[in-house]
Order: sequence, then C-alpha cells, then structure tokens
Amino acid sequence: MSGMNGKVALVTGGTGGIGSAICARLAQAGCKVISTCIDETLAAEWQRSMAAAGHDVALVRCDVSSFDDCKAMGERINGEFGGVDILVNNAGITRDGTFRKMTPEQWTRVIDVNLISVFNVTRQFIDGMMNKGWGRVINISSINGQKGQFGQTNYAAAKAGMHGFTMSLAQETARKGVTVNSISPGYIGTDMVMAIAEEVRNQIIAQIPVGRLGRPEEIAALVAFLAGDDAAFITGANIAANGGQHMG
Repeated sequence: MSGMNGKVALVTGGTGGIGSAICARLAQAGCKVISTCIDETLAAEWQRSMAAAGHDVALVRCDVSSFDDCKAMGERINGEFGGVDILVNNAGITRDGTFRKMTPEQWTRVIDVNLISVFNVTRQFIDGMMNKGWGRVINISSINGQKGQFGQTNYAAAKAGMHGFTMSLAQETARKGVTVNSISPGYIGTDMVMAIAEEVRNQIIAQIPVGRLGRPEEIAALVAFLAGDDAAFITGANIAANGGQHMG
C-alpha cells in the first residue's frame, strides 16, 4: 500500500472484530501497529493469536473515555514510537434501549466511549501529524449514525457526532497534509453480529440489497486505502460501506 511502510498506526478498540481486521491489514501494509486495550489478560491472548497469524501488534492499556488516560498513553507512544502517523478511532460500545427507558448511565457511557474518546485520543497526536506535514485520522462511524435506529438514540447520536467532528477537523488540518475521514459500516459479520439469533440475522440480511453481511476485511481494506498516499485528496468525507442498505 502506497506510502505506509514504516508508519506508526494506532487503532483504538483494535481487539474487536473490525478492529482486528484493521490491525492485520495495516500490519500487512508495513505499519507498526498499536492497539488500545482495557483487559490486559484478554488482550495478551489476542496479541498472541495475531502474532501466530504473522501480525506484530503492540498493546497499550487505555480507557479512551478518560482524557487523563489518553494523555498518559499519548506521552508513552510519542516517547517510544515518535508519535502516530495513522489514527483509527474504532473503539465503540452499545447500550441499547428505547429513549423513554434509557438511563443517564446508558446515554453517558455510549457518548463517552464512542464520541468523547475521539477528542481524547486525537488531541494527543494531531499536533505531531501537523508538524510532520503528514497524517491520517480515520473515524469508524456507523450506518445508524446516518439513518438512525430504533433503540439507539445514544449510539446514533455519538456516531453522527463523529462525522461532524471529521468534517470540522478536516478543514483545520488539510493544508498541513493531514486528512480526516469517516467510514460508516453497515452490518458486518463480526462475532457480535453472528451471535444474533439466526432468524433475526436473516431479517437483517433481507434488508441489505447485496444479500449478505459485510466482512471485517472489507472495512479494513477501506481503512488501508484512506491511510495511504493514493487517498491524499480525500478529506472530510464519509464513506458508506453497507451493501446498499442506506443510500444518501
């Protein structure tokens, strides 16, 4: 992949389904890849499985919803790796419920992890990217940030907010060689989605014009493209990858 060999890439929530595929793809492209984690024991097991597949990924423990945690992580990565060239804000959770029954904790936790984290993490590395004159920020949003979803006012608000962040920061960094883009995946065949009851999963697939779930590797390929030199003219964009389920 053009221009990525030797670049340092940080993927938040890299141990998840889509995150793992992104880490693998960036490692294949020659990046030095780092993933955040919360549970170091589980993450170490994941790291070993990635190594067995030929992907060398470093781990750094960080609660991305905490600015202080992110500041400490930034100081460590800037010191050990000389900064971050490619940042993939991928960390995300769900706490679904209809708005009338949604608790403040459900609302706040999703906003903190899915949206506040984008500020917390990006803030640590954007100056370094701009000073180098090269950088990539790629925010993993969601189809539900574009169209909304019953029972997900918290999640949809956070994911829509990610793209507002994307468009604004893109304007601030474009002249310094730093691009900022969003990707909005539809339903992807991760372990979480595959755990849904087959009947419900089939109903979801019936709503997707291409007739199948997406693959994590397809999202990872899009990340790799946006991270390379061939995508230098793309910034402030949101790229939908949803099999045609939502267009517009």
